[in-house]
Amino acid sequence: MSLETRFMRNTLLAAAFALTATAAHAQETEIRVHYAIPTIWSDTQKALADAFMEKHTEIKITLDGAAESYPDGVQRLLRETVAGTAPDVAYVGLNRWRILEDRGLTQPLDGFLGDNPGEQGYTPALLSLGRFEDKQHALATSASTLVMYVNPDLVEQAGGSMDDFPTTFDGVIKLAAKINALGDTIDGVWIGRHDWRYQSLLGSFGGRPMNEDETDITFDSSEGIAAAGLYQRFAEEAGMKSYSENDARQALPAGTLGIMFESSSLQSRFEEGAGDAFDLTVKPLPIAAADKEKVYFPTGGSGVVMLTGDEEKQKAAWEYISFVTSPEGQKIIVETTGYAPANAKVVEDKSYLGAFYEKNPNALTAHSQIANYAGPWYAYPGAEGVAATDLIAASMVEITEGADAEKTMKDLAETLRVQLGMK
Repeated sequence: MSLETRFMRNTLLAAAFALTATAAHAQETEIRVHYAIPTIWSDTQKALADAFMEKHTEIKITLDGAAESYPDGVQRLLRETVAGTAPDVAYVGLNRWRILEDRGLTQPLDGFLGDNPGEQGYTPALLSLGRFEDKQHALATSASTLVMYVNPDLVEQAGGSMDDFPTTFDGVIKLAAKINALGDTIDGVWIGRHDWRYQSLLGSFGGRPMNEDETDITFDSSEGIAAAGLYQRFAEEAGMKSYSENDARQALPAGTLGIMFESSSLQSRFEEGAGDAFDLTVKPLPIAAADKEKVYFPTGGSGVVMLTGDEEKQKAAWEYISFVTSPEGQKIIVETTGYAPANAKVVEDKSYLGAFYEKNPNALTAHSQIANYAGPWYAYPGAEGVAATDLIAASMVEITEGADAEKTMKDLAETLRVQLGMK
């Protein structure tokens, strides 16, 4: 073969390889992903992207720079939409995706989910976290609900037993009163005066803050009044102090608080704080409703939404969304963030997190509650929605300090109906 012929052959081969590489690159679909709170999610998002791309070499995941918080993230997404630079997929707070849906930015996921989402681990409770007006706009990716953190040492000193721990609010209040009587430096129970915590108690009684089409306030029902009345009972019957959230979060691991109603997302922090001093134990929230089908616990955490309207990108975006919400993706999230999974299969099938739960029985308790009773964290509509939650918190303070629960909740409901333009 002559030098000229060899040169021509090598040139043609190089050109062929270049064309092949270009064609392969052209077939690759890039999906831009937005997320927030890098202190929690940065490493996890990279792990999810890497694991996904290893299985889907034809799709490239590009992570946008993280927003500092979920509220900041939503504001950025709104600005990017106006500028025409919005990402294809976004992680948003479970109480924030409605802002995007309200502006018509989210793409419904029903057509991708199929007819049997339950078989994929998406229980009705979990689906409710991203559902509005019979459309699935988001899928939860991490979750937390209100649980009880308990100091077993104080329970036993008060004559109680962890093996026979009360499962009703009446029982919890009686036990808390006994713990409170152990001494001046010991407190029996604490719960924050906060809209989310009140919604959790309301959900235990089977009530809802608003009706289904969000045109009326419904927490002035018997369920809502009973839930609000617990604040007064905790104070009057169990001696609950009016200290701050930060004080309570220090008192529990310090061993001076017997029972604390708080977010399941703080489990690791409290366990580390308690150390070897006592065996901090998580108990599920009591169920007060006779009909468990009506029970729900407002769920914090994050959800993922599809923003792209491009049909080809939607297919790739769904592959990514289905991966991060699948047992495999959820396993990564649980092990790297401490949040509960938003897929029931991860909890039920021991092949995913069996070893993790064996070492973390508190996590199993909290995560099982989410799989069974997760529900939407209601955000009040309109520009006055945030102000409404502040008024609810203020009312819980008043009731704790002795105001009549029924009158307070009925007056509050009327105030909010006017403030939110419902009447």
